[in-house]
Amino acid sequence: MNRNLATRIDALLWHPRLAGLRGPARMGLDTLRFVYAVLRDIFRGELTLRAMGLVYVTILSIVPVLAISFSVLKAFGFHRQLEPLLYNLLLPLGERGAELTDQVIGFVDNVQGNLLAGLGLALLFFTTLSMAQKVEDSFNHVWRVNRPRAIGKRFSEYFAVLLVGPVVMVTAIALLAALRSTFLIETLADWRFVRLLADAWGQLAPYLLVCAAFSFIYWFVPNTRVTLRAAVAGGIVGGILWATSAALFAAFVAGSTQALTIYATFAIVIIALIWLHLCWLILLIGAQVAFYVQHPEYLQLGYRDPGVSARQREQIALTAMLVVGQSFRGATEPVTEDGLAAHMRLPVIVLNPVLDRLTEAGLLTRTTGNQLMPAREPAQIMLREILFAVREPAQGTGSSGARWPAPVTMLVGRIQSALEQSLGEETLAGFLDRAEQPATGAAPAQGEQAG
Repeated sequence: MNRNLATRIDALLWHPRLAGLRGPARMGLDTLRFVYAVLRDIFRGELTLRAMGLVYVTILSIVPVLAISFSVLKAFGFHRQLEPLLYNLLLPLGERGAELTDQVIGFVDNVQGNLLAGLGLALLFFTTLSMAQKVEDSFNHVWRVNRPRAIGKRFSEYFAVLLVGPVVMVTAIALLAALRSTFLIETLADWRFVRLLADAWGQLAPYLLVCAAFSFIYWFVPNTRVTLRAAVAGGIVGGILWATSAALFAAFVAGSTQALTIYATFAIVIIALIWLHLCWLILLIGAQVAFYVQHPEYLQLGYRDPGVSARQREQIALTAMLVVGQSFRGATEPVTEDGLAAHMRLPVIVLNPVLDRLTEAGLLTRTTGNQLMPAREPAQIMLREILFAVREPAQGTGSSGARWPAPVTMLVGRIQSALEQSLGEETLAGFLDRAEQPATGAAPAQGEQAG
């Protein structure tokens, strides 16, 4: 999207005069902002590129994933249900979808017979885990999360879903089919209203399952806490887009039979790649919607650089260590990145680089539950360390060997010496003590009031 055009649309949709809108006008404005933000991110191109990468990973991993699912379903006697599920996924490909389904199932049968033992089994699990990791990386990008799951957590959670998910899906489909054939439904089917309701349920049930599956993916895959409201909203949008795209793509394939004959036997591969790319793009678009539902403060910013100044980074670092230190002392609830961002009224994308610098400097640590804690006792953390952590470049940056003029070096040294002299031996513990003085009724000094 043209940058000037995007700037003009931003100025129009987020004009200060619109802040007072209420009721239907406000809902319409919020809807327009959502649509614009999602379209802007699509035209930006990164979601499309990630969808292409996921298509490549899918091609490499589809047979191992289906082989593991087939093995689990076979243990429960549901393995015959795998083929209809795959056929429904490839249904928009028309007659070639059934052909491709037969070929994939044939590959799975070969894998089942030849590789599900020893080194072959390890290879299958490694390939499946790699695919799950790539999917998580794409969802983490959408959710502005720069840390994947730990290796142990990744292994246990991914394979728990891969082993249990197919059983749950097939069981749900079987229960829906059994519900339609129950004695009560057959008895009440003579009533026109009940018959129409049963027919409508039979038409909607597959799409409701798709929306439920999308919602679960949006809730589970990102390495951050996703609210149920956001996951369901993204699942509904993703499910509707997928159903609509499936109908349109099926019509496109049916109307392009003669054109596809040019590619001969390659036609099935080409249309399968296009459909896979469209499916992954829709899944990522639904994830983007879920993210904006949970974090509407990103609607205007999107993926653009927020442009934080050096002084703001220092303020963020000091505030973060102050809030985390208060939580460490038990004065407040445990702090997470999202909670800290909400407390400071800043997007997480602004907060994360500062938190990473503090972590690299050994001042901050993250627990397995994504809670933030001081890496050392507050009495052992100097305030100058906090400021220097965000002032000095990270190790290994390209500017580490740069040459500066002598006057610049001398001036920077004077500034750093003045800062060290001003802060002295002040620690985070003393900083916390001063922050607690108003709560205990002690009047702060005038200099502190000015600060």
